[in-house]
Amino acid sequence: MRPPQRPSGRPGQPMGGRPASAAGQAPKAEPGKPLYVRKPPARAKPTIEKRFAEGERKLHPVRARAGAAAGRGVGHAEPVAPPVVREPRPVTITEGITVRELAEKLDIRAKELLKNLLDRGVFASINQALDLQTATGLAEAFNGIVQVVSFEEQMAHEDVSKDDKSERLTPRAPVVTVMGHVDHGKTSLLDAIRSTDVAGGESGGITQHIGASDVHIDGKRIVFIDTPGHEAFTRMRARGAKVTDIVVLVVGADDGVMPQTEEAIDHARAAKVPIIVALNKIDKPDAQPERVKRQLADHGLMPEDWGGDTVMVEVSAKTKKNIERLLEMILLVGDLRELKSNPAASASGTVLESRIDKGRGPVATVLVQNGTLSVGDVFICGAVYGKVRALYDDRGQPVKSAGPSTPVEVLGLQGIPDAGDQFYVADEAKARHIVEYRQSKLREATLAKSASSRLTLDQLHEQLKAGEVKDLPIVIKGDVQGSVEVLSEMLPKLSTDQVKLKIIHASVGAVSETDVLLASASSAIIIAFNVRPERKASDLAQQEGVDIRLHTIIYEVVDEIKKAMAGLLTPVIKEQYLGRAEVRNTFRVKGVGMIAGSHVQDGIVKRDAEVRILRDNVVIYTGRISSLRRFKDDVNEVRAGFECGISISNFADVKVGDILECFAMERTVSAGTGA
Repeated sequence: MRPPQRPSGRPGQPMGGRPASAAGQAPKAEPGKPLYVRKPPARAKPTIEKRFAEGERKLHPVRARAGAAAGRGVGHAEPVAPPVVREPRPVTITEGITVRELAEKLDIRAKELLKNLLDRGVFASINQALDLQTATGLAEAFNGIVQVVSFEEQMAHEDVSKDDKSERLTPRAPVVTVMGHVDHGKTSLLDAIRSTDVAGGESGGITQHIGASDVHIDGKRIVFIDTPGHEAFTRMRARGAKVTDIVVLVVGADDGVMPQTEEAIDHARAAKVPIIVALNKIDKPDAQPERVKRQLADHGLMPEDWGGDTVMVEVSAKTKKNIERLLEMILLVGDLRELKSNPAASASGTVLESRIDKGRGPVATVLVQNGTLSVGDVFICGAVYGKVRALYDDRGQPVKSAGPSTPVEVLGLQGIPDAGDQFYVADEAKARHIVEYRQSKLREATLAKSASSRLTLDQLHEQLKAGEVKDLPIVIKGDVQGSVEVLSEMLPKLSTDQVKLKIIHASVGAVSETDVLLASASSAIIIAFNVRPERKASDLAQQEGVDIRLHTIIYEVVDEIKKAMAGLLTPVIKEQYLGRAEVRNTFRVKGVGMIAGSHVQDGIVKRDAEVRILRDNVVIYTGRISSLRRFKDDVNEVRAGFECGISISNFADVKVGDILECFAMERTVSAGTGA
């Protein structure tokens, strides 16, 4: 039997040279090609580190270095494209600018800005707001010429550009500011126009705050703004001149041109608004209108009947003489100025006054100058923003919206804005970012102020002589922001070479425990203007020895500070606190009047003692107790913890929740009395 034949050929060659079948045999090799082709190995799955490196290389491509290609055995390197040179581009940056807005101003893609921020270690989204320093650095990195403006300046510029292009401008009511010297009859003239009694509630008959009112005459509207006339309120009067279209200068026909009259003329001319002169008190027997006209002509106000261009109307607020003619002249001058606005635009205007109202929170009186302010709008004014919860007109009636030239009270603020701030309706997220940025700057400025040694006004002159006093820290509390602002500007101007007055805190509201603690730690005195200290704050001030000075008329504050610095402050009349009672109920008794059913909280309440009525910690009336009863018996005094009935002479507007503060005035003779 023959042995089996060995396969011929080299290993790996198919048997007998037969062609491969479809069963997986290798095909017959062609001439000139290798007999066996090795399969390429399967590509291994990249490790996590390698995948991460590839991803980083794609995210942050690195430009090829010269000579790197030769080291890797590559014959030549591809030419690298030169960087794009950007033309210088002017860019306006405001507070709260977002990445998207900055990219649009620079005319680049937003992802380039995000990449630049990522390289700086800042992780941001496309809608994130940037602070001024970061936004300026980004713009300069892309060859931008940066100009930083405030949010209000940008909104004002946009409003002007929109108004120029808009065809929906409609006539608006003129805004009239009433100016003049103290006691020349400005508020009485407005009373005659509005048929309301405003001057009755003022301290000493002097207007302390800006009041705005809306008057309708023959189907047309006129908005009046009453500014205080005393020289201490120069800033408030200047603020009124900035929002006005026409100035009505009230001059007493029996008094003539006074220093505050000259200031009012200067403010009106600086605001470039027309002046209408109202010669008031023409009904008095000693009135000399021709002499007043000559004085006004010397100041550049030439009457029309003398060939000038100044409208002068002789009026009497008491007899209401020529009031209608004055209103006709105001409407005529307003028509000649062609006052227009766009009601469809976003609302903007000016804050006239602000205060804290118990139960309603921060309340601001604003004058809408353009657009329409509606309930639900988010707006920003200064370092405060808010959402309009409610609007009230000048008569206290709720309204849904307020158009141009409309004064309204706004509820819904997050804080108290400064009087004179501009307000604009804006996006809530942007408004919040701007306010946070501004408040941080304010906090830094507040922390930079330093406090010094403690003292009181009574001891100020002695410590000045001894050289122990260099600074006089003062805490100011007021009922409205306008008064606080004026005091904050006036008091530092009283500084001398020996002592420097420093305002360490100024805010609206009653004197609280926090204010007393601040004054105690800073050795400061507290000036309370038209407000009273809270009960606990008063006790704490007595324990800590903090000096609290209560005032209702602003120039008395200045006189007291001046006398204290000159050593002439002699407490001839001193107020002694007796006690306080809370009104629990009110009822009217025939022949007696309004009776306040009260609960004595502390101290003692005496009959025929002086009493001060506090409502929301604001003094609304000061008088005398005319009747004091317990049950049906007349008593001389009621002590703490008991209830009684109190009748106040010449005052019947007592409400539940009012505080009746009882005090007595003591006359003391100081040893240092002298001139």
